[in-house]
Amino acid sequence: MSNWFSIEKIDKITYALSEYKHSEIPHSYLLIGNEKALLIDSGLGVSNIREEVEKLTDLEVIVLSTHIHWDHVGGHKLFDKYYVHENEKNWMTEKPFFTLECIKQNLVRGANEFPKDFVLDDYEIFKKEPERILKDEDIIDLGDRKIKVIHTPGHSPGHICLYDIKNKYIFTGDLVYRGTLYAFFPTSNPVDFKNSLEKIKDLDVKRVFPGHNSLDLSPSIIPRAYEAFKDIEEKGMLKHGSGLFDYDEFRILL
Repeated sequence: MSNWFSIEKIDKITYALSEYKHSEIPHSYLLIGNEKALLIDSGLGVSNIREEVEKLTDLEVIVLSTHIHWDHVGGHKLFDKYYVHENEKNWMTEKPFFTLECIKQNLVRGANEFPKDFVLDDYEIFKKEPERILKDEDIIDLGDRKIKVIHTPGHSPGHICLYDIKNKYIFTGDLVYRGTLYAFFPTSNPVDFKNSLEKIKDLDVKRVFPGHNSLDLSPSIIPRAYEAFKDIEEKGMLKHGSGLFDYDEFRILL
């Protein structure tokens, strides 16, 4: 299968690299500065995302993920440097959150066909020491383009959003998107999830770029998601095991 990635030009220095041929529909994002480029999330790892990135920039590329779940770090192995939030460093170096068997099952379940050069039996979990450990409010300077790290736990303990200060873009990973928001994992925290949405809901945002599904999002989805979590909290149900809550653009699974 050719053209596994769909490339969308957001502006002249920002691209979305999407995997629409898998049910997860993960999006990775390439942000280009004057001196370096940043790849936010690296997808499933079934096709060579580095080759696609090198068609778009010849700058040094740093890779990081909004969080260290399997569908966001699959291509990390192809890059020399990666950054990770301090709360999930051990998932990349010691004990991955998902087992290899679970990842392979999810890969197969989500696609009818893979690229011809992808061999499921050769798939490995990436383990390597990071170049940099990230903390809340760190700045990643790409050269005339500064990206702010916002620690937004809830979906996972080290989940981060990335805020492009100059362009007022926010890359939200699995904190908010159109679809089911997952806060049911043992390492998820529904209250933290709500607090993280509160943390970013008043940011000056022109565009929202999620980790999955539709790229056509209004910035108003962030405060709407916050109000939904707040509504669940007021019902006394913001806790694991409360079930599935349906709101117009998204659902929340606790």
